[in-house]
Amino acid sequence: MADAAAGTLLIAGATGVLGQELVRRLAGRHRFAHTRVLVREPIREGLSGVETVCVPDAPIDEWPPVEAQTALVLFEPPRLYYDRERALWTPAPAQLPALARWLRASGVASLAIVQPHFQGRLPEALKRGLASLDEEAVVAEGFERVLLVRSAQKPPQVRHASPAERLAAWMLSITRFMVPSSEQPVRASKVAELVDIALRIAPPGARVMAPETVWQASQGDVREVVDAWLAGSR
Repeated sequence: MADAAAGTLLIAGATGVLGQELVRRLAGRHRFAHTRVLVREPIREGLSGVETVCVPDAPIDEWPPVEAQTALVLFEPPRLYYDRERALWTPAPAQLPALARWLRASGVASLAIVQPHFQGRLPEALKRGLASLDEEAVVAEGFERVLLVRSAQKPPQVRHASPAERLAAWMLSITRFMVPSSEQPVRASKVAELVDIALRIAPPGARVMAPETVWQASQGDVREVVDAWLAGSR
């Protein structure tokens, strides 16, 4: 298929380590002719060819369209000790259907969504298929390509007030050893490389990449794993 580098990339949720890696890889290496990043307040662009788009303080359905051919959506929250990241706009999971409608109205044909989930929490039957009505609604919008990448995420650290709560949390934490290594989180640079390659070579259609496939890609040749995934062997 034609290289997806032709055209404009729009990124929603360019925050956290993964968002930073994807901007560096896709925009910094000029994979696309132009890149637009959604922000909540004006900030100065730091990379050549990257433009910020300040979204209105209104429901997504009321936003004016922004021309783009490819879109990347991430849900990693901003790191609050990074002033620049606090200015970036990051979607909440519940906003995904409205965001998909807006992206399609903006002319987006190829959509990649990186959806982090906690280790071992996603039922086996849903790892390689649509897991919610929201995901089904996204696919139904009529994009030429939809790539759903499920990347494992460590559970957040929780502070426990009482000794009893700490003991219960410790006992429950033992279950982390039951999570297979193939569902463990991988380096952001590998996820970024995987998304980059998948956006370039995936044919039309909707596809879901399970966390095991993401992990396999981190262990060796990413292109080989993506090729096998597209061929249906992983």
